[in-house]
Amino acid sequence: MSKSLLVKEFYKSIQGESSYAGIPCGFIRLSGCPLRCRWCDTVYGFKGGETLTIDEIIENVKEWDVPMVELTGGEPLAQENAYELLDRLCKEGYRVLLETSGSICIQKVPEQTHIIMDLKCPDSKMSEHNLFTNLDHLKPTDEIKFVVASRSDLDWTQMIVHEYKLDQRFQLLVSPAWGLVDPKNLVEWMLELKINARLNLQIHKYIWGPKAKSV
Repeated sequence: MSKSLLVKEFYKSIQGESSYAGIPCGFIRLSGCPLRCRWCDTVYGFKGGETLTIDEIIENVKEWDVPMVELTGGEPLAQENAYELLDRLCKEGYRVLLETSGSICIQKVPEQTHIIMDLKCPDSKMSEHNLFTNLDHLKPTDEIKFVVASRSDLDWTQMIVHEYKLDQRFQLLVSPAWGLVDPKNLVEWMLELKINARLNLQIHKYIWGPKAKSV
């Protein structure tokens, strides 16, 4: 019998972030998250949703007729059956992206999955939940994202990048926390600190506005 997951929403749009920004993508947003980041833009995903079997989720995905699918949240790995869903999506031939907070072990994530993992900066108020052992399970093609809410967050980012030699091991993304950091200032700081990372703007918010859902 197919296992089930609590799904908050399905939608088809473009990928708004990461190295895949601008590419058509289907999104599966699972409900629930153990973290409460200060700048969270998906608070509505903490609760509610519809319980669906993995077979039912796959059928919904097939209706989109797109080659790339992202599993996101909340924190999708907070639901144990998410690993099986990722495996099924990979076996169906999709390019599968996983957006995860980095607070839950990613060791069981299928190798074919492209992981976009946050490392929580101090201003998120959740940095103590960073599970740095996850770095041992990332592939060189995976991405690490830092959401920066202040100059001190970027100073912390620089320290972590150097300590773990992240810019030599993975693709790095630096995002301005919406409404808290001007992207122009972030660019100046990145150049000043010589951060070897990609500026990661949430282009869906520029297209549809910061409060739009399912985009």
